[in-house]
Amino acid sequence: MTQVNGTDKSLESWIWDAACSIRGAQEAPKFKDFILPLIFTKRLCDVFDDELNRIAKEVGSRAKAFKLVEKDHKLVRFYLPLKPGNPDDAVWSVIRKLTGKIGESLTTYLHGIAKANPPLEGIIDRMDFNATTHGQRDIDDDRLSNLIERISEKRLGLNDVEADIIGRSYEYLIRKFAEGSGQSAGEFFTPPEVARIMALIMDPDPGASVYDPCCGSAGLLIACEHVLDEKMELRSKTKYAPLKMHGQEYVATTWAMANMNMIIHDMEGQIEIGDTFKSPKFRLGNKLQTFNRVVSNPMWNQDWFKEEDYDGDELGRYPHGAGFPGGQSADWGWAQHILASLNKDGRAAIVLDTGAASRGSGNANRNKERSVRQWFVEQDFVEGVIYLPENLFYNTSAPGILLFLNRAKPKDREGKLLLINASQVVEKGDPKNFIPPAGIERIAGAFKAWQEEEKFAKVVTREQVAKEDYNVSPSRYIHVADAETHRPISEILEELEALDAEAAEANARLRSALEKVGG
Repeated sequence: MTQVNGTDKSLESWIWDAACSIRGAQEAPKFKDFILPLIFTKRLCDVFDDELNRIAKEVGSRAKAFKLVEKDHKLVRFYLPLKPGNPDDAVWSVIRKLTGKIGESLTTYLHGIAKANPPLEGIIDRMDFNATTHGQRDIDDDRLSNLIERISEKRLGLNDVEADIIGRSYEYLIRKFAEGSGQSAGEFFTPPEVARIMALIMDPDPGASVYDPCCGSAGLLIACEHVLDEKMELRSKTKYAPLKMHGQEYVATTWAMANMNMIIHDMEGQIEIGDTFKSPKFRLGNKLQTFNRVVSNPMWNQDWFKEEDYDGDELGRYPHGAGFPGGQSADWGWAQHILASLNKDGRAAIVLDTGAASRGSGNANRNKERSVRQWFVEQDFVEGVIYLPENLFYNTSAPGILLFLNRAKPKDREGKLLLINASQVVEKGDPKNFIPPAGIERIAGAFKAWQEEEKFAKVVTREQVAKEDYNVSPSRYIHVADAETHRPISEILEELEALDAEAAEANARLRSALEKVGG
């Protein structure tokens, strides 16, 4: 726990209490799109104050400092056009002292900040704090006033809290929102222990390019930068190139959240908005831009992409032999996009539904998803698979897997896959289970060392995988308990559902053909 401003309450506790001040913990997630920009604005105001004070020491007064930065915005990180009546008062006081028309004034102020700082346009000015639904204010002035007052309790300036600490606290707030957001949580949040395992295994070097095509709140990208910082600190490197971070996000409010999260962590990255599957933004001419590392948690089992979406692709993402994995799940479609986004030495870590590892295997009929999986294995792009514990993710109780791709396997690993069954490396939590720090290190350490361990990690050959009809689920090869002789029920149920869907699709095609013949 991090004490802030001399109080016993941690920054995490304060930031969550401030969020709950609107209508309590249960209601707080509904208001995340109002709360996050306000806390972000408080950080901007307090950092701006610190920069004004630094300039004031050189020129003699805050009044002179205000005049200087008003003329030259480059003197500060972000210029805030908020000027208190007394120049010695905190910049945030302009917002704190609002009494009438709070929602309207707050919206105007945030639009003014965005206009003065083009990189913040569409990020800080997205919400209308005066918005109404069916004639009722979405968040009334009384609750806004209460929230502003609670946020005012702590300074978030450069001298009060390090960027990493407030960044982690901001991530904590996003996680708390995810806990109460049900199915929508998966759109913007990956559990931090899963993100850390991915980042540790990816092990990026200084200056490496890292990409997330479905970046949500940018947590996976930020986790990679944290791992790099830790690694370089151990090497006593005082100066090194940060990661070149790139992300794309489809949902506008989540895109704004990702940008705020990056800035509040004091990190730089390029976050684009749009549908990556249909229109990826990172291109070099008529080809995809490629990266050293890709980390991603795409939405599982998307069923709205059709065969023409794959066939009509002009970027070479869906090669002959792979391509359309069937209409029931785009999991292996995302894997193909990610593979195409890797440079010749690139590696990737992808969170996928458990069924992506096994659906179609053992099915006597041709199965499109299995065929794509077979292509990946035969091309030797699959480095390994980790089977995760159940009930980690906020939008499902299913365990999920981590799929690792590698375009340049070391010689001694060619034709082999490392499978880890981490289903038992878990502690019970409320509302979700979690992987403890020792478990994170165990999983990532075993993968990086390519170590076999009974009932935990196993190296298998492509020939062994072929014998299992290209089922790459670790639970197929590693039984974690003596009594366990069957695969998890959730995995079997998913396969049955996929088979039912395939049968329905085949019946529909048959009916259509018969109708044409009959006509």
